[in-house]
Amino acid sequence: MNPRIFRIAVQDAAIADLRRRLNAARWPDEPADAGWRYGTELGYLGKLAAFWQESFDWRAQEEMLNRLPHYLVEIDGQPLHFIHLAGSGRAPRPLLLLHGWPSSFLEFLAVAEPLAHPERHGGDERDAFDVVIASLPGFTFSTPLKAPLGPRAMAAALRKLMTEGLGYRRFLVHGGDWGSLVASWLALDHAETLAGLHLSTLPLDPWTGQGAPPLSPEEEA
Repeated sequence: MNPRIFRIAVQDAAIADLRRRLNAARWPDEPADAGWRYGTELGYLGKLAAFWQESFDWRAQEEMLNRLPHYLVEIDGQPLHFIHLAGSGRAPRPLLLLHGWPSSFLEFLAVAEPLAHPERHGGDERDAFDVVIASLPGFTFSTPLKAPLGPRAMAAALRKLMTEGLGYRRFLVHGGDWGSLVASWLALDHAETLAGLHLSTLPLDPWTGQGAPPLSPEEEA
């Protein structure tokens, strides 16, 4: 399992094709004074499409993204994209960050540098992390998806990335939205490799609706 350096480089033809398709969009009719009651307001959507077609500078974004160290690795036949930013100091703690749906690794870009190099942002380098931001299988550059892959299988692949691919014996993980489900399976199935779990969503709550059995003391806790 040998991660290789990856550089984002979308072909000019793909960008030109997107602009052609935006230009050829056929807009539906909209009821008078519909606003947002039936979905996206048509005037807003038209402005958004025009922005993507005429104003958005993908190459500038690509250059910004490539300032961080990107990698690709193949795990059980599935390509997996991730950012690996080594932290400051003598003993930065490995931290895996997992995004949700519909989202991508971009949601963590603003925190990557402060987590890896806190001393550059008014903090203490003893609080530094080795930051690993993974694209979940099937998302952004962790494609193509070779076969259907649920959150439990994603957790197994990410455990291999952290331990076999990057050589960490134990690591911390944060997950949000769909990523919190994957992170929870990491904790349930691979607890021996986790030093800590942080969630911004609680995805594995016990069912407490009508007809549900009473909660056990462990579930209550």
